Amino acid sequence: MTVHTVVVAAFDGVRLLDVSAPLEVFSTAGSAGPAGSGYEVLVCTPDGRDVRTSCGLRIGADLAVAAVAGADTLVVPGAVDVELCVAAAPAVAGLAARSGRVASVCTGAFALGAAGLLAGRRATTHWEHAAELARRFPEAVVDADAIHVRDGEVWSSAGVTAGIDLCLALVEEDRGPAAARAVARDLVVFLQRPGGQSQFSAASRTPPTAHPVVRPLLDAVVADPAADHSAPVLARRAGVSARHLTRLFREQIGATPAGYVERVRVEAARILLEGGASVTGAAARSGLGSDETLRRAFARHFGVTPSAYLARFRTAAADASYA
Repeated sequence: MTVHTVVVAAFDGVRLLDVSAPLEVFSTAGSAGPAGSGYEVLVCTPDGRDVRTSCGLRIGADLAVAAVAGADTLVVPGAVDVELCVAAAPAVAGLAARSGRVASVCTGAFALGAAGLLAGRRATTHWEHAAELARRFPEAVVDADAIHVRDGEVWSSAGVTAGIDLCLALVEEDRGPAAARAVARDLVVFLQRPGGQSQFSAASRTPPTAHPVVRPLLDAVVADPAADHSAPVLARRAGVSARHLTRLFREQIGATPAGYVERVRVEAARILLEGGASVTGAAARSGLGSDETLRRAFARHFGVTPSAYLARFRTAAADASYA
């Protein structure tokens, strides 16, 4: 095996972790492999000067975009402001033409889309921006729940830390599963995390609302997921009809009362499982009731069974203890 060149294209306003995660994964993989079989990881910027990330920290550049002769892998990070990603598209298009494969992290997919690299391809991005990516680039097939997606030599990943998952997958393709597993253990992360983006926080995926009827009910459900939160009970608590309450929920958060309650309960069950609870215990304490109800809800929301999730979580924890 020869040295594999990875170029990370950074720009002002880029998210720090979108850059540092690939650097960490590939540099760790390079240091763990035999001499001469690792990775050369470089950061390029538009003019070869340092750039300031969205959190204010500066990142040093190894070279300018124009000085990149070629790369085995080009990594395009994202930014909080997707317009910064779109503005980087001309540079990304030029770099992609000189690269073997291209991968985006988070909203870096907008740079790929604007560079014409997503036409006719499957892609993903941060769940919060997936609909916008699909709207701007209708020629792309956007998978809003995927952690990362490969379509040919174009790869894309979900928000921020999903860049780690993506780069581990790239290492696995280059160096095999043992090398990727070694990096995952060193970084104490899943080699392949269970489920999709839908597993991340019902609260964070719920549109914010200060509605005087809906907000107190949302807070009450989160505070005690196992309580009776049926639509009639919630309606009586709010002093409105069940039909009117459903209409308010749809208007304010885009879900029915029952749908929101299930999301919160599934998240509570997930946290309980990660804390060591059994499937039966998590079902009871989260308010889902039975193992079968929990199994069906997990399959709907995460795409895996609770037993499979629990097995992966505990295996990863066990592996990390030997890292």
